[in-house]
Amino acid sequence: MKVKILVTIALLLALISAAACTAASAATADKTEQGVKEIAIATSDEFDQNQHIRKEVEIAKGNTLVVTLFSNGTTGFSWDENAQIADTGIIQQLKHEYIGAETNMPGAPGAEQWTFEAVNTGTTTVHLEYSRPWEGGEKGVWTFDLTVTVK
Repeated sequence: MKVKILVTIALLLALISAAACTAASAATADKTEQGVKEIAIATSDEFDQNQHIRKEVEIAKGNTLVVTLFSNGTTGFSWDENAQIADTGIIQQLKHEYIGAETNMPGAPGAEQWTFEAVNTGTTTVHLEYSRPWEGGEKGVWTFDLTVTVK
């Protein structure tokens, strides 16, 4: 009887451990799903530590790249709607959208999301700035630079 209980406990612990590992890997900032590569910075924490973030990504020609960055429009700051792409012959921006907060609390942050298509092989860069867009407003308080290699 004790052996059965110990085996059952061991199996439960193994299942819980496997579930935790699966959940942790699903929450990573960079993931790939069926032709879509996603890069996300969902909180301001990473930008608070480093105001100018650089990342690299590799995707296949014909695939889609989705970049999601923390944003809080109630502060007057927003990301560039149109990404600065060094070579639009390699990737092209398909769309940009604001994703609101999952709560109705005033001042709650959301995110901004860009969708790109890899149209040709090669390497290019994407540059985005988080600024107050009006004249005299702070410019480039945060920047996000992404080197994209399309294979």
